Amino acid sequence: MTKARLLRLSVVLVSIFMILLIIVYWDNVGTAHFYLHTSFSRPRSPGAVEAAEDWEALPDVDEFLAKLLSSSLKQNSSIPRKTEQLLVQGSNKPAVSNLEENVRGYDWSTHKDGNSLDQEKLQVERQRTLREFCANSSFTFSTKERSFDDIPNYELNHLIVDDRHGVIYCYVPKVACTNWKRVMIVLSESLLDQGVPYRNPLDIPREYVHNTSTHLTFNKFWHRYGKFSRHLMKIKLKKYTKFLFVRDPFVRLISAFRSKFELKNEEFYQRFAIPMLKLYSNHTNPPTSVSEAFRAGLKVSFSDFIQYLLDPRTEKMVPFNEHWRQIYRLCHPCQIDYDFIGKLETLDEDAAYLLQLLKVDRLIHFPPSYRNRTASSWEDDWFAKIPLAWRQQLYKLYEADFVLFGYPKPENLLKD
Repeated sequence: MTKARLLRLSVVLVSIFMILLIIVYWDNVGTAHFYLHTSFSRPRSPGAVEAAEDWEALPDVDEFLAKLLSSSLKQNSSIPRKTEQLLVQGSNKPAVSNLEENVRGYDWSTHKDGNSLDQEKLQVERQRTLREFCANSSFTFSTKERSFDDIPNYELNHLIVDDRHGVIYCYVPKVACTNWKRVMIVLSESLLDQGVPYRNPLDIPREYVHNTSTHLTFNKFWHRYGKFSRHLMKIKLKKYTKFLFVRDPFVRLISAFRSKFELKNEEFYQRFAIPMLKLYSNHTNPPTSVSEAFRAGLKVSFSDFIQYLLDPRTEKMVPFNEHWRQIYRLCHPCQIDYDFIGKLETLDEDAAYLLQLLKVDRLIHFPPSYRNRTASSWEDDWFAKIPLAWRQQLYKLYEADFVLFGYPKPENLLKD
């Protein structure tokens, strides 16, 4: 009986020692050197509960810790790290309808700009602008003064982590995020196709790219690491390369409106279009489906959309949807020290330079991007029928994004 107790005690002590050793290793070396690999054969349905993840879906270290804590003596059968292969950019592309082609503006040809930018100086300038305004006490906006610890976990859901290469990407909808998510999937090998990780980003179906179960985000850390989650977040933020891509805020709004309300989207019709039609277009009984509405020629107008954004009741009912939520609320640039700030306006050059900095340019190329037809020159036309007072209110609503990321104030839209 005494021997059994001694054995149990020794197992507990060894377990505690190993856990402390791992934590110290994380602090001193960084998890980029500790291979955490999570692979899903297919994403679960959006309704699946994250907390119900079983050990088979956890990284090797998670499984190791779980088995130690449960005093399991079974050997951990970890997945071997595959030899990295040179990835060739394929010519295949997702099929899109003519209407979607027209609205989204797809152009799958490659684009080479002869006037290469001085990327190093550009990054210095972008980061300097961001840090200056974050430190400027006279420039204020909501959430600016929060510390990182004050940010709720659910607001960190846009931070995608690749532990294999030590990369954190904050995705911003309507800023090439579909293709950047594809790149993160390929790099992290977090999604399998018939048991093999995807190698070509464009092979990954769009529905898998935007399925939340595909990516390891900061919001999921609580389920994996419990009370250690914030500790690990800070370590990764300190040691990993952090990047985001941004876009002219008003152009991003136009792009969001076009893709969500000019195309048939049942989810956005039910959640947003029907309330907008009732509140701002005096349609007391709009059609129950987007197909019926489109057949009847009934669509949300851009004016309806702007009224919705400016309506103080909107945020009280539900926070802005991610497609039109301000970038500073998605990525917390005054609380997170980003190493790289890319812009959609210089996407090709920025993407190539970033992949070089990450030392993965021999492994993967950024997918051929479409030349976005929602250009800044469109702003005058789109806002022509929007009252001046509304335009001025809208600028105040998105002013922090304009200022922090160095976009000029659209004076032509804010004056008579």
